[in-house]
Amino acid sequence: MTIKGKVHKYGANIDTDAIIPARHLNTSDPLELAKYCLEGLDKDFAKKVEPGDIVVAEENFGCGSSREHAPVSLKAAGVAAVIASSFARIFYRNAINIGLPVIASPEAVLAIKGSSQVEIDLEKGLINVEGKSIKTRPFPEFVLKIIEAGGLMNLTKEMVKNSKL
Repeated sequence: MTIKGKVHKYGANIDTDAIIPARHLNTSDPLELAKYCLEGLDKDFAKKVEPGDIVVAEENFGCGSSREHAPVSLKAAGVAAVIASSFARIFYRNAINIGLPVIASPEAVLAIKGSSQVEIDLEKGLINVEGKSIKTRPFPEFVLKIIEAGGLMNLTKEMVKNSKL
């Protein structure tokens, strides 16, 4: 699975309240949440993000509360992947659970500029940027299946549907 898109680059310690401010948590509708995605950090993000874009940030992306709304808003806004130096653990798991690829790579974050076009090969664990290929840890097969299915719930429904129970 390959993802190719333009970059939106940010700094460190971006918490879930910056990703989706608490005042917008009166809904769980992904499309409504997308309108306010990254509003606490970049008020114009929702207007300028395009499907397939990639968010890049420094360390501790997704820190703060454990709200699922944060990765949901990113995915619904069109973000195809997030690359950061490191992630808050629960944000990382929530993102994978909804099928949003998150890649921890300090080396890639240093190489990626705000205007970069990035290509990510999730199966091989490669990030291509500015003619440079950066090796990351590839996702295990079961995580790739979750991402390809669009999330853990979709994969579970698919597995139940295809089972001979």
